[in-house]
Amino acid sequence: MKVSYLFAAPVALLAAVPSMAQVMTPADYVKTASASDLYERQSAQIVLQTTASPDVRAFAEMMMSAHAQSTADVKAAAMKSKVAAAPPMLSPLQAEMIAQLRDETSDSRDAAYIAQQKAAHNQALNVQQAYAMDGTVPTLKAAAARIVPIVQSHIAMLMKM
Repeated sequence: MKVSYLFAAPVALLAAVPSMAQVMTPADYVKTASASDLYERQSAQIVLQTTASPDVRAFAEMMMSAHAQSTADVKAAAMKSKVAAAPPMLSPLQAEMIAQLRDETSDSRDAAYIAQQKAAHNQALNVQQAYAMDGTVPTLKAAAARIVPIVQSHIAMLMKM
């Protein structure tokens, strides 16, 4: 069994990144939320290729659906408010995390996935809460407010894994 700690550094960095949502422009919020959703879907696809855990499989399948929906919600709010929404792109850190998941063996991939998910969801919660509270575009604020309890429920599930 390969034990890898490669995923620990980016996860720690992600968790340490302060939430910038308090000062985010609407376009930056859309970009950040979309990148987060893209990371969630891509990481779920990777873990679904090898996981034997019913709990990890169920969670990853839920991430595919939930994050497709939150992307659609943010995109619709952006369009309604005439905020430009570029195609989502992973941040360099998210791309590194995806690469590390791909490099993990099936034995250690589940653990790496769960660790990354905990950090990514905490960061996503910070962004969504901050924009829901301090955002400048009402439709985007409303979308963020609707996403907050969903992210909170994902975090609660992760804490049990």
